[in-house]
Amino acid sequence: MRPTILILGGTTEAAELAKHLASLPLRVITSLAGRTRDPARLHGEVRSGGFGGAEGLARYIEAEGISIVVDATHPYAMRISPNAARAAELAGRPIIRLERPAWRKTEGDDWQEVTSLEEAVKAIPPGARVLLALGRQHIAVFAGRSDVHFVVRMIDPPEAPLDLTSHELVLARPGKAEDEEAFLKERRITHIVCRNSGGTASYAKLEAARKLKIPVILIARPPQNFANAVGDVKAVLAFIAAQAGLRTA
Repeated sequence: MRPTILILGGTTEAAELAKHLASLPLRVITSLAGRTRDPARLHGEVRSGGFGGAEGLARYIEAEGISIVVDATHPYAMRISPNAARAAELAGRPIIRLERPAWRKTEGDDWQEVTSLEEAVKAIPPGARVLLALGRQHIAVFAGRSDVHFVVRMIDPPEAPLDLTSHELVLARPGKAEDEEAFLKERRITHIVCRNSGGTASYAKLEAARKLKIPVILIARPPQNFANAVGDVKAVLAFIAAQAGLRTA
């Protein structure tokens, strides 16, 4: 019987991992939280939605005969990662955490690092025009800043109107550095608020901010401890190969 790999996904790295695993004699299931309405097509099987906590995930692992769990969720996914670790322990399955490295400040960056959304709200100067590069579940906390104009960029439209006094909503994915530079200029952005997600998919806005000398209010990652964490897909492939007794190119 083929080993079955469960990828807790939703990130670019999770999709890349599933693509690499597709050529191996494995059954691959990628689980998505279901927040993105039209996710990119993935290799292998895909499921969507929650599990019902650690115990529910453990039952799923056992019912589907999962051999190895890969936690490749977003660095700010605070609940699923501890639940995944606990579920793997309850089910007696090996687990590995794939977490892309955080962005690091380089010469020319004007970053103000904060530890929470609430700190980010306070850090915005009056009269600013702010790009909020955040998920829809993180917008409400900015509602009290009626003295700020917000440009909110999302992939999917919000389910309810945004409770922001002055704002415009842009439905788009992040672009290349030159596209981001044009976007920031066109909307006369003076500040950016975002999270330190890491990776390459949304780094271009920081490159554009560096070139345009736009300050960035960067929300730091929450502290989490992982017993078995790696920073790239190659390391996860090696772990899976070792656990499943496979040879990879």
